Amino acid sequence: MSTDPIQSFLDAIPLPSVFVGRNARIVAANSQAKALNPKAGETRPFVLVFRQPGLTEALDKCLSTRKPQKAIYHHADGPHSVRYDVTASWVSGQDFEGVLLCFTDVTHLQQADQMRRDFVANVSHELRTPLTAILGFIETLLGPAKGDPKAQERFLTTMSAEASRMNRLVGDLLSLSRVEEDARMRPTTTTDLDALIRSVIRNLSPVAEENGATLTFNVPDKAPLVVADSDQMMQVFTNLIENALKYGGQGTSVTISISESPRDHVLRGPALLISIADTGPGIDPIHIPRLTERFYRIDSHRSREMGGTGLGLAIVKHILNRHRGRLRVESELGQGSTFTVILPKK
Repeated sequence: MSTDPIQSFLDAIPLPSVFVGRNARIVAANSQAKALNPKAGETRPFVLVFRQPGLTEALDKCLSTRKPQKAIYHHADGPHSVRYDVTASWVSGQDFEGVLLCFTDVTHLQQADQMRRDFVANVSHELRTPLTAILGFIETLLGPAKGDPKAQERFLTTMSAEASRMNRLVGDLLSLSRVEEDARMRPTTTTDLDALIRSVIRNLSPVAEENGATLTFNVPDKAPLVVADSDQMMQVFTNLIENALKYGGQGTSVTISISESPRDHVLRGPALLISIADTGPGIDPIHIPRLTERFYRIDSHRSREMGGTGLGLAIVKHILNRHRGRLRVESELGQGSTFTVILPKK
């Protein structure tokens, strides 16, 4: 049996593919299959090359029945596990007949499905906690506290706070959804960052006063302009400055600075850097890589007490991705934190 027509046939398939003869020995394999398993290029019994029972069983069944079969193949790629969906189909030609096995990498689909399940579980957990509290208080108000005005006032205050928390969570979820929808649409309008940040500072002045914090804004003589969605940029800086005020602790000093870089090594071009630095307790470096994950919190209890939903920095990350920018976080315990928004310069 000549392998040349089989080999050319396999080389035309964009997936890892292996052709197995009627004797269950490998006849030929394309370069993708050899990259997956170097032994696939050897004319050896299939079971000695791809040592997974489910895959061997699918091959045997296809050889005996000549009907298409499906199987799963797990491949260890360093520390990662890659999953392939494998189809086994009977193929016959003038000079050959046997089973064609094609491997489709579905790892990304599996990961996306896991992310969806985790997201739903997290949302359910975040909503269940305040709902459970509200239902418990309602039950108490209808029962033991029915005639106790002081208890009613205390419980209703807590219920209002929990309802507000749920409202913030739903608002952040809707905001995240809108940002993801616009992810591929590049902004086209020019925004004055100086005026925008001053507006954010005015809006957050009551928060600064409540925490005994000071806000300082250092801006170059020439107001920088950037191509950006002003509403989304307002959301970014409101989130970052409010976080600095809240988590920086009582009496923290928050400094907002704008500077320019002739070339950012990630953006590969000139960039604007807007830094929000506080003098708070700082962040353990172990947490920094995960700060922009949805629902990730350094201190869950403290974050919830301050009204955090765990989605703010995830929203910031998605907005900056849309603007072809990025977020840089620098912090040491006891030395404060600096969150820097890096945007392409107009």
